[in-house]
Amino acid sequence: MYWKKLSHEEIKNTVFKALGENLDYRGERPILGIPGTYLDTTEFYPDAPFLQDAPYMSAMVRNPNHIGVHTLSEKSVLEVFEGTQKIERDLIKLVAEEIFHGEQDTQDGYVATGGTEANIQAMWIYRNFFMKDKGARLGEIGLVYSEDSHYSMPKGANILNLQNIILQVDPETRQILKSSLNEKIKAAREEGIKYFIVIANLSTTMFGSVDDIDLLGDYFSDQNVDFKIHVDAAYGGFIYPFTNPTSRYTFQNPYMNSITADGHKMLQTPYGTGLFLIRKGFIEYVKTDEAQYIPGKDFTISGSRSGANAISMWMILKIHGSEGWKYKMETLCDKTERICKKLEKMDVEYFRNPYNNIIAIKAKYMSRELAEKYYLVANTYEFEPEWYKIVVMPHVKRGTIDSFLIELAGEQKQVKA
Repeated sequence: MYWKKLSHEEIKNTVFKALGENLDYRGERPILGIPGTYLDTTEFYPDAPFLQDAPYMSAMVRNPNHIGVHTLSEKSVLEVFEGTQKIERDLIKLVAEEIFHGEQDTQDGYVATGGTEANIQAMWIYRNFFMKDKGARLGEIGLVYSEDSHYSMPKGANILNLQNIILQVDPETRQILKSSLNEKIKAAREEGIKYFIVIANLSTTMFGSVDDIDLLGDYFSDQNVDFKIHVDAAYGGFIYPFTNPTSRYTFQNPYMNSITADGHKMLQTPYGTGLFLIRKGFIEYVKTDEAQYIPGKDFTISGSRSGANAISMWMILKIHGSEGWKYKMETLCDKTERICKKLEKMDVEYFRNPYNNIIAIKAKYMSRELAEKYYLVANTYEFEPEWYKIVVMPHVKRGTIDSFLIELAGEQKQVKA
């Protein structure tokens, strides 16, 4: 896991060089057929002085379209944006090979609008794979995920006509219960489910819990059924690999076939920067042949995509380098650990995966007023919450942490008195 740190000047030069390799709507070329243009100049005027030192904002104003999947060999119509598409390819290669240890040039991917789209993209691919290659019918394909999974799972199942198979977790460890796995899969098979799209969570949204991908892979292998595992690392993808050196969530693990990793969480990129990665040979199952006006066709849910968003992810990874990013993530985990030690001294029960920066505290230990004052997130807003979570992000200062812990300790004294 290594990539070189670049200076701001090196990043700026690379992005401006890429923009120079794109077709410029303001240039000399006679552009008549492309249904796009630069941002409206009434508000986004191109000669704003700050733009010459702002590569991301310059890309936003130039408005490159990254429709398609650029890790494929087939050309795309928007090779008119070839310069910035190269940056997206470099981003995909960096994340797939350096962070998730994929073999060289054996993964496809693209910058999606976020984890929801990327998760549904995986479901769409595997549904079509089972239907085209295995002869599966709708009604025979199940989507397997834990009760702690993100709401994009039932959303995707609804859109794609997949059968929901929701697994229970241990209320203390947040791990999938083997008994529930056995029971639910047995029942699904009896009801005619023959093919399984399995979601493994690399940090659930509420708890930061991490599913055991090998347990899932071994179980379905032993059942001798057709399955594919997609990893939802929308939250954990840019922290867990850097804090857990023995992570099993890599492309070296044959069970991991695809993965989602959001930039707009730990990377602090703009919203609309999710990453989807998948082993080569699968993206073709969602090729949209009807997109006849696009040489190379489209393979994504979103279609047209902002090239600037891909650039933002690349810029942040490059400005830190692998060592700088590892240090930043370890620092967040150190802050998180400090809070946990204080909670333990107060005998406050909580859940935390040691490699993530999320702490879920049992709601019975604090008042709703305290939780709301510090904007803690509840596990439900329809019923009485059982958990409140803290997410130790870069904006969380030690003074804020100390103030919260002092007030929590005060509430605990009143309860015990």
